Amino acid sequence: MHDHDNKQNPSVNSQADWYRLDVDAVLDHLNSDAHGLDEAEVQRRLTRHGPNRLPEQAGRPRWLKFLAHFNDVLIYILLAAAVLTGVMGHWVDTVIILGVAVINALIGFYQENSAEKSLQGIRGMLSSRAHVIRAGAKRDIDAEALVPGDIVTLRPGDRIPADLRLLEVHNLRVEEAILTGESTVVSKFIDTIASESAIGDRINLAYSGTTVSAGTATGVVVATGEHTELGHINGMLAAVEPQQTPLLQQMHRLGKGIFYLIVAMMVLLFVFSAVLHEAPLGELLLTLISLAVAAVPEGLPAIISIILSMGVQSMAKKNAIIRKLPTVETLGAMTVICSDKTGTLTMNEMTVKAVLLADGGYLVDGESYDPAGSLSDEATGSDVDPASRPALKQFIAAIHLCNDAQLRQGDDGRWQIIGAPTAGALQVLAAKTGLHFDDAELIDKIPFDSAYKYQATLHRTDRVNTVFITGAPDVLFAMAESELGEGGAQPFRRDFWEAEMARYARLGLRMVAAACKPAADDASRIDHDDLSGGVVFLGIAAMMDPPRPEAVEAIAVCQQAGIRVKMITGDHPETAMAIGKMLGMRDWQDAITGAQLEHMSDAELGRVAANHDIFARTSPEHKLRLVRALQASGEVVGMTGDGVNDAPALKQADVGIAMGIKGTEVTKETADMVLADDNFASIARAVTEGRRVYDNLKKTILFVLPTNLAQGLLIVVALLAGTTIPLTPLQILWMNMATSTTLAFGLAFEPAEAGMMRRKPRAPGKSILDLHALWRIGLVGVLIAGSAFWLEAYLLGRGYGEGFIRSVLLQTLVTAQWVYMFNCRIQDRFSLNAAMFRNAGLWLASAILLLLQLAICYVPAMNRVFGTEPLPLAYWGIALLIGLAVFVVVELEKCAVRWLRQHRHEAA
Repeated sequence: MHDHDNKQNPSVNSQADWYRLDVDAVLDHLNSDAHGLDEAEVQRRLTRHGPNRLPEQAGRPRWLKFLAHFNDVLIYILLAAAVLTGVMGHWVDTVIILGVAVINALIGFYQENSAEKSLQGIRGMLSSRAHVIRAGAKRDIDAEALVPGDIVTLRPGDRIPADLRLLEVHNLRVEEAILTGESTVVSKFIDTIASESAIGDRINLAYSGTTVSAGTATGVVVATGEHTELGHINGMLAAVEPQQTPLLQQMHRLGKGIFYLIVAMMVLLFVFSAVLHEAPLGELLLTLISLAVAAVPEGLPAIISIILSMGVQSMAKKNAIIRKLPTVETLGAMTVICSDKTGTLTMNEMTVKAVLLADGGYLVDGESYDPAGSLSDEATGSDVDPASRPALKQFIAAIHLCNDAQLRQGDDGRWQIIGAPTAGALQVLAAKTGLHFDDAELIDKIPFDSAYKYQATLHRTDRVNTVFITGAPDVLFAMAESELGEGGAQPFRRDFWEAEMARYARLGLRMVAAACKPAADDASRIDHDDLSGGVVFLGIAAMMDPPRPEAVEAIAVCQQAGIRVKMITGDHPETAMAIGKMLGMRDWQDAITGAQLEHMSDAELGRVAANHDIFARTSPEHKLRLVRALQASGEVVGMTGDGVNDAPALKQADVGIAMGIKGTEVTKETADMVLADDNFASIARAVTEGRRVYDNLKKTILFVLPTNLAQGLLIVVALLAGTTIPLTPLQILWMNMATSTTLAFGLAFEPAEAGMMRRKPRAPGKSILDLHALWRIGLVGVLIAGSAFWLEAYLLGRGYGEGFIRSVLLQTLVTAQWVYMFNCRIQDRFSLNAAMFRNAGLWLASAILLLLQLAICYVPAMNRVFGTEPLPLAYWGIALLIGLAVFVVVELEKCAVRWLRQHRHEAA
């Protein structure tokens, strides 16, 4: 070999149109031949192109990932407070404040899921060995040593080691589901393809990482490593930036708002107190630290994690396994779901829906592989007895006997197919008719060969030898000399059959034909030449992978909730549109193909993605572009997938949804959620749960922040008045971490409110706190702070000490917070109803809070650490009365707001 493998030509070792070149042109292009490369040339090309492996990206060390969780504006405030208390010698405060920051960081660290795992999964799909021809000799080598121009041989079971242009094939069939998403094996040929084709239609190429299911072949390496189709997907996956969920965006905005407010208040109060009150620096700093600790909702990250974790557990019971906590909330914000077709929207079980014979058609009922069902006359609708119709009986005999699949019932009672899905569907049809051919004796057979597109058997039935043939209709049309009607054989009408086939094709049905031929009584063998004359065409079975019944209902629920469902499939447009119509999709009349997407600009794609719901014959890059186009228009996108080809789009999507049964490990590692049952209905249930979780998160934030506001107001007024701060930093931390977190646990169990799935998805950019929420936080914060001021003044007038007053105020604030939790159960209606007694979490949280307050009030060790004193029972009653007053005011405010909204609605 010469040292010039077109190294200046960009098409070598890239995504070139190798399928459009004939065999000789490919070999010439790569400067190779059937004898393979010599060792010196291999080394030169290996130096130039590099090893046949995917590039690895250096990941961040674990310690750096952990430290990244301190990169939050609110955590900065806590860390500054810890440093100042340490400098001032308040070591207990320092340790506890630092402990809070570390706990929050640990929670975030253990939630994090590394994307590198998905890239490692793709690298694990590469073949480790390759069978090559070099310098005329066959060798078994490490697959990493392959170079463009190498000649590779393939055998059944081989994992293809690089992208190949096939040179010679013998009944080669390849499983390409990891790239195309379609479960059926692909027959391969060496013929040149003239037109531009999608990956699934490039039948003269074999791709790295796919598997040989049958046959043998020889091919020349056209791409290695990162230049293969699998490498292209790996590159897209690595290039996708992680998406920040709507919840995290909103919490980031909320955190920044609180941070700027705290900094501004601290600066103003420092200047005011230092100048007007001439407060001692140490005392002033401690007061400002208390303000910072009070205003920062330290318990909020832990509370959010608790609620999201409970959502994860609830979804797992509904077959939706969440891998990343924020995904729970994002599900509730989804506006578009892009779903694969096969196995997700459909049953992934081919089913014969119609039989076409010379004298008419028959409809077949029943779904899946369960052989329960019957045949009815297409014209009259009446049931038929197959045994009384000779032509139908002969057709059933052909599809049953000339068939390698088997129908079996598993231990779990479910029916299963052993063999190819199409052949299995024919066996199910035969079982539905109740016809038996137990006396049939197989004499010889011609196995299915993709070059011929049919298979044939020689059977002896009723002491007569017959050849049965099943295969592609167009092939059997060419063989047929007559057709079988109920009255016997008659001239073959090709125009009639082709017209009927076109009618079924428009319904998205796939077709298999059957024929037969009498054989001599002494026949013992058959070959292809024996089928050259006398073939009688019997009929056509039209089949499809039917929609899941529950998916039809789930799509209707999603559409009612304002979520648009889009089908993105590798299947043919006619099939996709037919399934879309059955599923009740809105825009099923038109399908956009991958070839059309290929030539669209980003702006055109954005319009098409928004206005169409069915996309067929798509590639991995098309799926990724569609997701990005939808996101660019402001949509929150969920994307389902099962093959490696889906991984980049899943990672790009706001919610990547992998299939648990048929999904690859790469897809599962990339996804945010895994469906244990591969069922679209589980997505709809997860959306319902996501909306419930978001409602409860909003209730929780509405519950936590008024307490922070009340604490902050107490400290601000104390600074302005020049008096002692009512609560110490540790007491504030106790409220923010222990009591708030405990009570929020009760709100996490709140059930979904009525009409939740009839609401439109919330706007992704909308703040989690609207104007009414801010008003409610201000109202409740002022009520609680005002009550505390009144109580403090009352106790000071009675001459109580500082420790006792702080203990009473702490108990009052905690009790008011507990009562306000009941206000937050329902956002705009009266909060006390029968449902609260069914929420065990509400009462469990209340019981735990009682134990915690008893401990901080009456356990001596807790008194010493937190500076509290035991309280007489009467002060528990006073605190409860103040809490009840807050409850009544909030419920009256709900009534007033509801009346105002109704009045405005009627006026409009």
